[in-house]
Amino acid sequence: MRAVVQRVISASIKVDSKQINKIDKGIVAFVGIGREDTDKDADYVASKIMGLRIFEDNDGKMNLSLKDFNGQVLIVSQFTLFGDCRKGKRPSFESAAGIEKAKALYEYLIEKCKQSNLVIGKGIFREKMLIELVNDGPVTILLDSKKVF
Repeated sequence: MRAVVQRVISASIKVDSKQINKIDKGIVAFVGIGREDTDKDADYVASKIMGLRIFEDNDGKMNLSLKDFNGQVLIVSQFTLFGDCRKGKRPSFESAAGIEKAKALYEYLIEKCKQSNLVIGKGIFREKMLIELVNDGPVTILLDSKKVF
């Protein structure tokens, strides 16, 4: 499982010109699910998203996590994170999980994050979404569950 995690001041998602979700200060996590991913990968990514110490403390050091200030999270499914561009100009998505598996792990990841009792928003799986965010820093972190196991 891969995630691009961005520290934001605010973010929102629109589908068909209608806002479906919005958060204030926190994290937007774009998540891609791979063919080989399991609950263990989702557990790892959820733990990282919720525990990353990427918010500044009173001394200006990145030392705080979402839990330290009741931050919010917006989780967006993005299968293109598994696009392989090593050959040619058109990405191959062979290593991305199939629809049913990807949706199940996406929902599982969201439920794991909700256990934090923080505000957790989400996109709509397989929908075209317009995402607006104000990146704070900018701070962008890449997570890949296969790089640790």
